[in-house]
Amino acid sequence: MDARWDHVTTTPQLGRYEIDTGNSWVTFMTRRVLGLVPARGSLTIRTGTIDIAEPLTDSSLTVEFDSASLRTGSARWDRAMRSARYLDTDRHPVMTFVSRRVERRAVHGVFTVGGVTRPVRVLIEDTDVTAGVFTAHASARLDRTEFGLSGRGIGTRQLDVLLQLTCVHL
Repeated sequence: MDARWDHVTTTPQLGRYEIDTGNSWVTFMTRRVLGLVPARGSLTIRTGTIDIAEPLTDSSLTVEFDSASLRTGSARWDRAMRSARYLDTDRHPVMTFVSRRVERRAVHGVFTVGGVTRPVRVLIEDTDVTAGVFTAHASARLDRTEFGLSGRGIGTRQLDVLLQLTCVHL
């Protein structure tokens, strides 16, 4: 995914931020039926904090997603994805992302889905900074098979994820 690097120009003020879950979102897109049919969906952000530090590389980010909140517009596909065969949301109700390294235009960290943890790079595409609040638009491309999500009918291997995180200074 190409990122619009020229839009990342301002760093938020130093300190701890809480993700405003009511004004933040996560969507994803993949392809099903031999890669011909787009499949879109969303997840709910449960909670999250971001610590902005100086230097920026000392910053950190932790986000929890509600696994059972997965919505695609197809009740049948949603049930299948939440089942023990794929996400197993009864045993693994939370997906987490924890940063390991923060850069101006990317956050490198680990994403845990269904008990499987893998490295992920999130590209920061755009930020909007105002007094006490900032909003970041970001994207990532995940290979679902790296998280043990395989099987017929689930879609192509690649999952494109878009995030909008609105963060409020504490």
